[in-house]
Amino acid sequence: MPYYRATIVVTLRPAILDVPGKTVEHALHSLGFETVRNVRIGKHITLELQATDVEHAQQQCHTMSQELLANPVIEDFAIATIEPITP
Repeated sequence: MPYYRATIVVTLRPAILDVPGKTVEHALHSLGFETVRNVRIGKHITLELQATDVEHAQQQCHTMSQELLANPVIEDFAIATIEPITP
């Protein structure tokens, strides 16, 4: 079975206050980057998995994200990339 490298991005839902994001936004403003706004901090997860094909890898990543990688109450997730790799 081939291996795949997947990238999953987890972010807080828009209605959830992102305190670290606000902290970074204020720090950027104090450094002179006054035009920056709506900073959101999230998680970037990269993993390798074995799957029969890309669709199977996508399904596994979706299930992993729902069950563990993202908190469905306050976070959204997106599978950014899935690419085949050589082990």
